[in-house]
Amino acid sequence: MANAYQTVNFHFRVNFDLDSSGSEIGFQSVTGLDSTIETESIKEGGENGFTHKAPLRRSHTSLVLKRGLISPSQSKITSWLQDAFNNETVEPRQQVMVVLLDEESNPLMHWTLTNVWPISWKMGELNAEQGAVMIETLELNYNKLSFDDY
Repeated sequence: MANAYQTVNFHFRVNFDLDSSGSEIGFQSVTGLDSTIETESIKEGGENGFTHKAPLRRSHTSLVLKRGLISPSQSKITSWLQDAFNNETVEPRQQVMVVLLDEESNPLMHWTLTNVWPISWKMGELNAEQGAVMIETLELNYNKLSFDDY
């Protein structure tokens, strides 16, 4: 084994398909990269000791992204969110990729999410007593999640 160390979770990027070059947006945190297989219980006639479980379909929680607030003129993601929440024009992104990077910023592995669209857009607290960065939280729905290494 060349590298037996576990991977760190703080060096990553998120790519949206907003233009031909792809957009990389710096996010503070990403959660919701998970899949669950729904099951159905099946009772077998004459067998009272257990029930069988059969797999049905995958389901996913929402993808939650947090970052410092960026104005719409500087961010295509913010413009995309404005279209959805101000103009009620929801345009799903065909693909969003979350890429985990090593210490030299080389890709280690990635998660690909398909048919991504916004569910909620929340702004952090306005507080005159703190000098903190204004954080926005994006909650996104997606239909499929795949995970691969490079």
